[in-house]
Order: sequence, then structure tokens, then C-alpha cells
Amino acid sequence: MKLLQRSLVARISASLLAISALALVSIVVTMVVANGSRGDAAAINVAGSLRMNTYQIVAALQRYERQPEAAQRERVQALAERFRERLASPRLTQALPEAVDHPLREQYRLLQARWDEALAPQVTRAIAGGGLEVDALRQTLDGLVGDIDQLVTRLEQNSEAKIHLLSVLQILFLVLTAVVVAIALYDIRHNLVAPLHQLVVLAREAGRRNFHYRTRLKGSDELALLGRTLDTMSGELAASYAELEARVSRKKQELERSNRVMQVLHDGSRALYGGGNDLCASAAPMLRRIEELLEIGPIRLSLHDPFDDREVPIMATHSRSRPTYCRDHDCHACLLDPEPLELSEDGKAECLLLPVSVGATLLGTLEVWYPEGRELTDSTRRLLNALTDQLATAVYLQRRIEEQQQVTLMNERTIIARELHDSLAQSLSYLKMQVARLERMQAREMPREAQTAVFGELRTGLDSAYRQLRELLTTFRLKLEGPGLQSAMRQTTEEFAERLGFKVELFFDVPPHLLNPNEEIHVLQVVREALANIHKHAQAHWAAVTVRFQQARLHVMVEDDGIGLPADGSPPMHYGLVIMRDRADTLGGEFEVRNRQAGGTLVELAFSPQTARLIAQQPASGPETIALQHGHRD
Repeated sequence: MKLLQRSLVARISASLLAISALALVSIVVTMVVANGSRGDAAAINVAGSLRMNTYQIVAALQRYERQPEAAQRERVQALAERFRERLASPRLTQALPEAVDHPLREQYRLLQARWDEALAPQVTRAIAGGGLEVDALRQTLDGLVGDIDQLVTRLEQNSEAKIHLLSVLQILFLVLTAVVVAIALYDIRHNLVAPLHQLVVLAREAGRRNFHYRTRLKGSDELALLGRTLDTMSGELAASYAELEARVSRKKQELERSNRVMQVLHDGSRALYGGGNDLCASAAPMLRRIEELLEIGPIRLSLHDPFDDREVPIMATHSRSRPTYCRDHDCHACLLDPEPLELSEDGKAECLLLPVSVGATLLGTLEVWYPEGRELTDSTRRLLNALTDQLATAVYLQRRIEEQQQVTLMNERTIIARELHDSLAQSLSYLKMQVARLERMQAREMPREAQTAVFGELRTGLDSAYRQLRELLTTFRLKLEGPGLQSAMRQTTEEFAERLGFKVELFFDVPPHLLNPNEEIHVLQVVREALANIHKHAQAHWAAVTVRFQQARLHVMVEDDGIGLPADGSPPMHYGLVIMRDRADTLGGEFEVRNRQAGGTLVELAFSPQTARLIAQQPASGPETIALQHGHRD
């Protein structure tokens, strides 16, 4: 019973089974009643024929009494026998109820007794010749006919009673079926259709992202349980959806904030990498903007001193005073916002220490303070790591640029010293030897004619030294005034074009920043020395300078259409040619001087440049794991 009350499927199944059972019982009862009514019409016919047979017997007796013939007697006997047979006919007896006290069976016994006791003896006596009493026969006939009529009436009533019973049973079963159907329809309407409608509305509203609708189904059947489960699920979905929307909103805000921070980092990179050597002025505004966006701070930057193995404070946001090692007191980047940053009500905060490093080289540390109890998100930590990488790159580039500037300065000094040693120093040494020779000649009081030759050599040496000094000054002035070798070559060809009186052609095809300063000086000096030789000895009307980079080698050619070299093809051992060969050996290249097929001289230099790089390649190593340290301050 409890199962039927709780299970909608069980109730619907029970209703269907009840309807089916009522229909089956109705059919069975109808069949039983109909089977019980079988033969009633035949019994009524047989009973009705008894009445006709009675009249025939009486008529035959009357004729026999008037004409006592054998044929008439046989006729009476046949009619009497037929009456007995019909009275005992199974079609009549089977239609009688089995109950002994049933009125119909009593009426049958009465009819049978009246025949056996009243009419049959008279028929027997009349046949035997005892005579016929007309009044008694008529009285017996009336009584027998009345009994037959009563039997027929009772048979008809019995048949009608069965039909009436069948009608009553049909109506009863119809009413019961209608009641069961009504109950089933009521149950289906209130416990199936209405809950299903509410469940469909709940599903439709859930499809529209409205998770506030509730079915509020009561009961203990399947749909009520499903409705309560869906109500609970809808509530959980509403909470989950609200939480997801909140998370999406937070993620969106976090992405927007990260985007703004990345934009700040991008804009700050221009200031860091293009703002000179002032790290504070370029980094402080960027750090303050990042503090504002990420709601953290203050941020402090310290650089690592590898010699003393200590951290040197360089910059701090929201500081009331300058850093101890501030290099520029005209810079106010750290003092734009001197108010300290309030982190929390009790003034407590946590610190995140991030290494500022390139590869395995530790350049410094970055202190990031944030309110106590607040966890930094992964995106915030990634942004801070990107910030430390950017600061590390800026500091590393600044140090490398400073180192490169020192190296460049030392290279320039070395180049100047070598040029002075290879040219002017040797000339001065030669002049010094000539002066010592002149002093010895004067100490020996040698003739003036001998001293005059020394004076001539001194004058020639001084002229050569002065020329070399002018060449060096011109060379360094060209280098300092022009941005690269091409500009210096153009100025050199224009200078010697004025000296030669005709245009010196220049063909230059070299990638930018290919040569280091030392290589540029050597190439420029070789070209200038070759053009100087053309001016002094070639007697040319055309000259050209070609500088071309092919197959990883730099080719330098200086040509003219002058008188060329002597017939033996070997150039004279001139001091300038010796210096050019020395420069070629210094560059690790080949130097050659020969006659051109079209006439004139060709000076050619070829070598492989060794380009100096600003940032040396770091050893292959994985990125340093960032150490996270937490502290407290009051």
C-alpha cells in the first residue's frame, strides 16, 4: 500500500490493471450469464408445445369416444407418449434451475404431478374403454393448461431475470470502470500532467539561464522526487552560475589589469632601454603605475655588488628621502610621492623577494610589499616576474653598455697609441738619432758641409713627421665626425679629389656595423696611404676606391691609371707600403700591390672581419628559479 502511495508508476499500473480486471470480469460474467440463458427459448417453445399437445390429446379422446377405432386409440396413445416425451425433454429439464426449492422447478413438479395423477389416468381409462367424463376432462384440461401457462410464464420470467441480471452487471462494471478511470485520470492530471508541466517550465527557464524558478512539488512519487531534485539542482546551478559569472568577471578584470600592466611594461621598456643611464627616472614611474594597478607596494630595488657581496639600495617608491647612493640630486623621480603607502589598518604587510638576474648572474633583488593576509594571484606573480626580467635586462644592458664604452675607449686609446708608435714615434726616433749624430759631428768639429747633409735629413724627417701627424689628425677627425666607415671613406675621397684635381670614384657595399673600430681605422689608413702614393708617384688622371663584402671577406681595392710599378713588377720598399703590409698582417688578411692590365696600379687588401658584439652570449643554462620569501613588518 505504501508502495502504491509513493510510486506514480505503480498507481498508474494498478489503475490499468483494475480497468483490465473489470473488463475481464465483465466479459466472463456476461459469458456465464449468456451460457446460462442458452436453451431458455427452446424450453419455452417446448413448454408452449405441451399446451398444444394437451388440446390434441383431449380432441383425440373425444373423437375416440365417438368412434372407438384402433386408429383413434393409437392416435391418443401417440399424443400421450409425445406429451410425456416433451414433458421429460432435456431441452425443458435443462432450462430448470438446479435448486430444488426454486419456484420454476416446483411448478414443473406440479405440472408433472397433474399429468401423472389427473390427465394420464383419464387417458388410460378412456383407451381401456372405461368411458370419458367430459366435465372432469375439461376441468383437468383447464388445470393442466393453467399449469403449463404458469410454467411458460415462469420460464419467461427466469430468462428475463437472467437478462436483467446481465444488464445490471454490465451497468455495475461500467460504473466501476468509470470510477477507476476517473480516479486514474485525476491521479494522472494532478500527479503526472501538472508536475510534468512544471518540470518542462523549469527546463525551459533553465535553458534561458533563469535558475530562480522552482517546481515546489509535494508528495513522495517519482515526479515529486525528481522535482525536488531539480529544484535543488537549479539552486545549485544558480549558485554555481553566479559564482562562475563572478569568477569570469574577476578574470576579466584581472585580464584587463594584466593588459594594462603589460602596456605599462611595454611603455616602460622604451624608457628603460632608451632613457640613457638614469634607471631611477625611467623605472620609478613604471613601478608606481604597476603598484596602482596591482594594488601592491611599496617596491624597492637593490643591486648586487659582486665585489663586496652586498645589496645596494638603488630605488624605492613612496620614499620620504633619497636613496643613500643616489647619483643625481637633480632627479626627483623617487620623491614625486613622498607619502608612505598604507597597507592595512594595523600596518602589517608581507614581502615578496624576487631575484633580478640574467641566467645564473644575480644582478639584484626586488622587494614587493603587499597587505598581510592577501594572496597574490598567479597572474600577478607572472607579471612581477616579467617586471624583474625587464629590470634585469635593463640593468644588464646598462652595465654592458658601460663596459663596452670603457672597452671602446681603451680600444680608441690603443689605436691612437699604435698609430703614433707606427708613424710619428718612429719618425721622432729617427729625428732623435739624427740630432745625436749632429751633436757628435759638432763635438768632433766636422766640416760644415758634412753637417749640412744632416740638417737636410732633419728637415726631411720633420716634414715627414708633420705630414704623418696631419694624416693622423685627419683620420681621427674623420672618424669622430662621421657615423661609420662609409662617411669617413666619402670624406677621404673628397679630400684627395681636391689634391689630385679629379674625382676619386667610391664604390661601397658593406653591411652596417660589420667592422669594429680597430678594423675601420686600419682600412681607412690603408686607403689613405694608397691615395697618398697615387698623389705623389702615379701621375694619374683617374682613381677609384672599392670596398665590398663578399663570401664572408672584406675586399678593399684602390686603383689608378698612372705610370704603374717598375718593369720588374715589384714595388719599391717604401715606408708607407711597409706600414700597409703591417696593417694587413694585424687584420689577418692578404695585401697585394700590382700593375693593372689596363695600366696603372692596384692596391688590394682582403680579410675576414671579426665583428665585436655588444652583449656576449651567455652560457646555456635554464632560467633561474625565482625564490619567494615572505616577511612581516610593523
